[in-house]
Amino acid sequence: MGRRTMADPDATGHDVVMVLDVLALLRLWSEPPPDDTAAQDAFRALYADPVRVNGTLLTAADLVARARVLQAALADPERTVLEHVEAGSKVTVAFQLRGLHVGPLTTSLGTVPPTGRTLTLRVVDVLTMADGRITEIVMVADELGALAGVGAVRLVGDGATG
Repeated sequence: MGRRTMADPDATGHDVVMVLDVLALLRLWSEPPPDDTAAQDAFRALYADPVRVNGTLLTAADLVARARVLQAALADPERTVLEHVEAGSKVTVAFQLRGLHVGPLTTSLGTVPPTGRTLTLRVVDVLTMADGRITEIVMVADELGALAGVGAVRLVGDGATG
């Protein structure tokens, strides 16, 4: 695997030439191979082992464990690439992950029990590439918006009176 060029339509229906197979990358996170060894190999084909994620080194086994949690949390996942930009060794991908929230979901706010509602998570990943694999990720996700959307948290007014 590694780096390859492919054409695929983006959210606007236009063909996008990608050096990194972004759709395969996103699919791996919600549909990793069932066998742990095969799943680790699939992650190693796209990621350095270990890879730095938001400053923390994670092994292929760590990535598989995270993918399994996501796989158990969301049924019928759908991925939509919103934007995709490549410049030098950097690839930035803005995407939306949507699925039925059927299992515990680990978030920055803690583990959220299943709500049975459709969860939509918007994410921006800035990937650093070397030798055809991802060596570093800076990831920002709109967890609060996603959790509010399924009723797991309630947003209140800003407290201003007037």
